[in-house]
Formats: sequence, structure tokens, C-alpha cells
Amino acid sequence: MVQKKYTVVSLFSGAMGLDLGLEQTGRFRVVACVEKEHAFCETIRANQRAGRLAPGLKVFEGDISGVTPQDILDATGLKAGEIDLVTGGPPCQSFSTAGKRGTVQDPRGTLPWQYLRFVEALQPRFFLMENVRGLLSAALRHRPINQRPEKGGPPLKADEEPGSVIRLFAEDIQKVSGCGYHMDCFEVNAVNYGAPQLRERALFIGNRFNAVVNFPDPTHGSSNGEKPKQQTLFPEDEVLQPWMTLGDVIGDLSEADPVIMDFSPRKKSFLSLVPPGSNWRSLPEEVQKQSMGKAWVAKGGRSGWWRRLNFDLPCPTLVTMPNHASTSLCHPTEVRALTLKEYARIQEFPDDWEFCGKTHEQYAQAGNAVPVRLGRVAGNVIAAELDRLATKNWEPYPAKPESFRIIYVQSHVRTRQWFKNGKTFVWQDDDKDNPTYASPKTKRRSKAL
Repeated sequence: MVQKKYTVVSLFSGAMGLDLGLEQTGRFRVVACVEKEHAFCETIRANQRAGRLAPGLKVFEGDISGVTPQDILDATGLKAGEIDLVTGGPPCQSFSTAGKRGTVQDPRGTLPWQYLRFVEALQPRFFLMENVRGLLSAALRHRPINQRPEKGGPPLKADEEPGSVIRLFAEDIQKVSGCGYHMDCFEVNAVNYGAPQLRERALFIGNRFNAVVNFPDPTHGSSNGEKPKQQTLFPEDEVLQPWMTLGDVIGDLSEADPVIMDFSPRKKSFLSLVPPGSNWRSLPEEVQKQSMGKAWVAKGGRSGWWRRLNFDLPCPTLVTMPNHASTSLCHPTEVRALTLKEYARIQEFPDDWEFCGKTHEQYAQAGNAVPVRLGRVAGNVIAAELDRLATKNWEPYPAKPESFRIIYVQSHVRTRQWFKNGKTFVWQDDDKDNPTYASPKTKRRSKAL
């Protein structure tokens, strides 16, 4: 029996990582996508011409604020309410905990609310919004740490409270005219579902049928470097499959003319002194000071400084520029940055996927992509619920959920130890004496939003 393919409109499409995952389920077809960057659109068009994307896919190039939902309906021949899924990840660097958080003066003009504008107009059966986990704790107005109550400042106002951004978003999505949406948010890590990369993400799944959806438990986990013997993170559950590792996906890769954003000769001179599986802590102290400057006296682990990877663990989270000293992604056995093809394999793009644009634009597309694996897992969750609703002739469930939920699904993963009590740990491939790491204390936790 041939199963129905559900229609998808993709926003902030990038290099189509999330969309490829959805299509790999065999249950979805992307009918239109909206992307601002010209090079990214060229990537989409090139793969469409090569037959890797549907010939009928409508590509809208331009800022999302200049595209109307009606443009998409006209191009696809669909009506509001007929689209099965709207998906996308609005860029939200200001919400990431990795950088300095900014202030959202007018939240309804920011990109998550542009995404909401399309949900309200298109009225899809489901939506899937992907973002950084930091969005969940972001405040509408950022109060500097040294001015907070615990530092002697006045009490936080409502718009300064952690989580006020997503609370306002939740309030607004319930007000969508004619069909307020229920939304569940899942904090997940791609590595726990078979991706060869540590990547924490927040997945927001909404629908207009009062359906409460759930994300599956992890299928993969730590084997502490011992490939044949799997450690069970949760004794009451089935044995997890071992994490996919960097070596699993790039160990056999050979490139004659790679696309690479490489380290400078100066940076290579330092990295050549770092053994695989280590970082700046393996350098002589005088070289540490010379190479790191003021960062040497900074607080925190600084594990990304002069980091050389190893084949026996998953890759750290990909960044858009692998050749930065403080977030270096150096190949385990060669003194060079990871290549674009290696990036693509870590994100699980097909080997024949073509990236267009200048080198830094190609890296940005691969580095910023949603891991294809997460799109596939989320797609299976949504397709199963769409199937159930289709058998009910799209009648909403009678009971409206009491509240939106944020469900933590073991998203925080600590893979290894770098330094403790004055000792530097070097994680070497196939070394049975590698320092172990603690199993996660919390598997799943739910709270009302």
C-alpha cells in the first residue's frame, strides 16, 4: 500500500538539511521554500536541477518579510488549511547562550514572529520549528548579570524573566485566528538518535487538532570508547546502540581537491604540537600563553582552543568556521581543518549534495544546517500523528491540552573529560584507558510552559 505524502512549506531553508530529513521518511514532499541568501538558493536550485529535489519545488529567494503567504498558496495551488506541515529554523543568534544575548525591543518583528505570520496565514495542520536551546531561556529584555537581583539589582521585570520570549510566542500562537495551536517543545541532542555529532536543539511541534505529541527516547548512547561492549545508560530500557563517531563517517573519505577553510601557518604551528584527542592543555605553558593571549587567564574550560579531534568519539558541534583558534575543528591525524565534504558527512547530507557559493558560504550552509537525522526522526513523529488524524477525518481531539509542554530528552551530553586536578586527559583512539564520563542523571523531564 502506497502511503500518502504530506505537503511541506519550508521557511529559512538554508541548505535543506531539515527538509532532506523529512523527505527521507518517504512521507513528505517539500512544495515550496523561502530562503534569503542567494548562495543558499543556488544550492537548492543546483540540487533540484540534478534531480535530488522535486522538479516542482517552488523556490522563493528573498527576505521573508518581503514574501507573502499568498505568494506561496498561489504558486502551489493550495489553499489555507490544506498544507500539512510548515517547517523551518528562524535564525536566532541573539538567543544563543554561546554569544552575547541581545535585547528584543519589538519581538513581533523578529524572525520567530515572521515564522508565526506564515503559520497564521497558511494554517497548516502541523508546524515544526527548530532552534537553539537558548531560545527557551531567553528574555525579551536582557538584564546584564552584574545588574541582576543576586548582584544587588532590583527584581527582574516580567520581560526580563528567563523564558519570556517563548512564553510570549506561546501566547501568540494560541491566538491564531480560527484555530489556536497547541505546541510541545523537545530539548534533544542529535547524537542520541544516531547522528555522528553532538548538537543540542529545541524542536517545537505544533498542531491545530489538540494533539499531544511525544518525541522518542534516545536510540544511541555512550560506549566509553569500547566499540564491542555497549554501556546501558538506562538499565530499565533496551540496550542502546553505540554513538556514531567521527571515524564512522569520515574515516574512509579521500579527497583529491577538497574545499577547505584551513588554518593559517601560525595556527598550524601550534596545532602540530597537539596530539589527537587533546587541546591547548597539551602545549607547554609558555606556548599556551603565547598562542592564547588574554584567553589563557579567562575562566571556563576553553576546550575548543587548539582542539584536535579523534575518530573514536562523535564530532563536537559544527561551527560555520572550523579554523578559529578558540573553536578549532582540526582533523585527528592531519594538521588541517575539517573539509566541506567532511562537514557534509557529519551533518549526513547525501554524498552527491552540491553546495554553491564562496567557500565561507558553503561552510555556513553545512555548519548551520539542522542534522538530517533530526529531520527524519521528527518527520516520523509528525507523519504518524497525521496518519491518526486522517483516519478521524481531521476531527480535532475533544480535550484541549491543559498547557504547552517543554520536554527535556537527555539533550545535555558530556562526552569526555579534558582536565581535572591538574591533569590533562588525552582521548586517544582505541586506548582502553581513556577517562570515562558520567552517565546522564536525567533521561526525560517535562514541565508546563
